[in-house]
Amino acid sequence: MAAVGKPVQNITEPPLYQQVKDYILDRINSNSLLPGMRIESEAELVAALNVSRMTVNRALRELTAEGRLSRRQGQGTFVAVRKPQAALFTIQSIADEIRARGGCYSCVIHLLEEEKARPSLAAAMELAPYAPVFHAIIIHKEDDVPIQLACRYIRPEIAPHFLEQDFTQVTVSEYLLSIAPVAAIEHVVEALIPEPWIRDLLEINSAEPCLALHRKTWVGNRIATSSTFYSPGSRYTLGGRFTPTSPGGIGVM
Repeated sequence: MAAVGKPVQNITEPPLYQQVKDYILDRINSNSLLPGMRIESEAELVAALNVSRMTVNRALRELTAEGRLSRRQGQGTFVAVRKPQAALFTIQSIADEIRARGGCYSCVIHLLEEEKARPSLAAAMELAPYAPVFHAIIIHKEDDVPIQLACRYIRPEIAPHFLEQDFTQVTVSEYLLSIAPVAAIEHVVEALIPEPWIRDLLEINSAEPCLALHRKTWVGNRIATSSTFYSPGSRYTLGGRFTPTSPGGIGVM
């Protein structure tokens, strides 16, 4: 039996320190706490959440190490001011790419709706089977020629007003980056022969291969999106440049 006044943790729930982290991250991601704002002191969090000081201290230390908080000696703990350039370097609006090289950008919204996540998708996004997800399929064009088909699944609680947006006026990347700071990104690239429906939307023949970029993004500790971007091999290239964060950080020269 738990002692009086002590929180009782269900064994199926995350550890208490993770619940404290989620509590703070949810407030950051919902803009209740803005970059540069001071959050409650350890003592205030202990009293508000009915957890130990050690639990709060671990949560704050981990959030600081992850770059979500900044602790200043003698002043307190603040929401870190995140630098958008890093996120935009990794996730760039295709509309900006096209306009930067002098092209005319346009798009066609093929699908924009709420669906139930099939088991394989639910597992990939760490959702319950058949949980609701938002699904968007958009064809991006340069000078009226399709150069990319974007197939995205979005966790609704990350972007609850997603289906209300006009994505002919703002790209999905621009919208999501404006409301939810990305904590982590996973990219996997492969070459493949696309399915017939993808070929039809991209207006390519059955022999043309595509580059497929599979992307997952995390907001806080939750998978926010799971997407695949299909680009005809004859019309599109993928590339990037980065600087290692520490000496010896590149394994291939």
